Amino acid sequence: MTTELDLAQVSETDAPFRRVLALTELPATVPDTGRYVGHIGKSWTIGKKVHGGTMVATSAAAGLRWLRAADPALTELAPIAASTDFLGAPDPGDVEYEVHVRKIGRQICLADVNLIQHGRTLVRTALTFGHLDDTAPRFAREHDDMPVEPPADAVGYEPGSPMGRVVHVGQSAELYLDREWARFLDGETAEPRLRLWIRPRPADQQDPEVAMFFAMMSADMSPPVPYNLGQFGWSPTVQMTTFLRRKPVPGWLRIIATTHEVGARLFDEDQLILDSTGAVVAQSRQLALIPVR
Repeated sequence: MTTELDLAQVSETDAPFRRVLALTELPATVPDTGRYVGHIGKSWTIGKKVHGGTMVATSAAAGLRWLRAADPALTELAPIAASTDFLGAPDPGDVEYEVHVRKIGRQICLADVNLIQHGRTLVRTALTFGHLDDTAPRFAREHDDMPVEPPADAVGYEPGSPMGRVVHVGQSAELYLDREWARFLDGETAEPRLRLWIRPRPADQQDPEVAMFFAMMSADMSPPVPYNLGQFGWSPTVQMTTFLRRKPVPGWLRIIATTHEVGARLFDEDQLILDSTGAVVAQSRQLALIPVR
């Protein structure tokens, strides 16, 4: 199983996201509680702090591993929903995951995962596990206006680039921002919406389970949409809910970020993740504070 791999077995270059999902089991201190340690490196940070979507995905991986250990019959389940509260901002490095199973059912299982660093719980995620969609949808909204791959003028996040100096995920995945929608890049204001393309490294996208967690992580990849209104800076997430709908096919993921309202203190942001076939693979909705410098 991917999340059972020892860290030393996974190459940072060839499969960087597979590595961040790798967990080592720790002795339990409380009965019926799973404990793991993992390592989130600097390439999974925004500024100096660990990227929120990465912590959601790794917490889900810890919860799924403990659930499967508790009942091997649950192997086919996946984390279909995650409700996350950020109590603090972890630094890159080792983190611990504490898993509490709340319910084991035939269709739905529930678990809580605390992400802990230096003895403090910094992220708390309530997870719902179930079966992913694996057939064609009865209805799906079209998004044909967004190219499947980033166009030539898309803005890259490669190391040393303006975006890459802040968002370091471009060191471990291919990541591009749509210039057509990101008018803030040229000092202009526009509708608060953004589009991106992201693709995992080849070894990561070849593993369906790693690709599944990568899609979950990607649902928190867009810059804050108020940037297009000229409001820049850190936008602390108050609460985020992430949905996983299906495993993506290999290739580019498309990210569409929109909002319903940008207020004086708070704004909401929805992120929709499509795979290269146009299928919905993940979604998120978060409430965040207006950016502050």
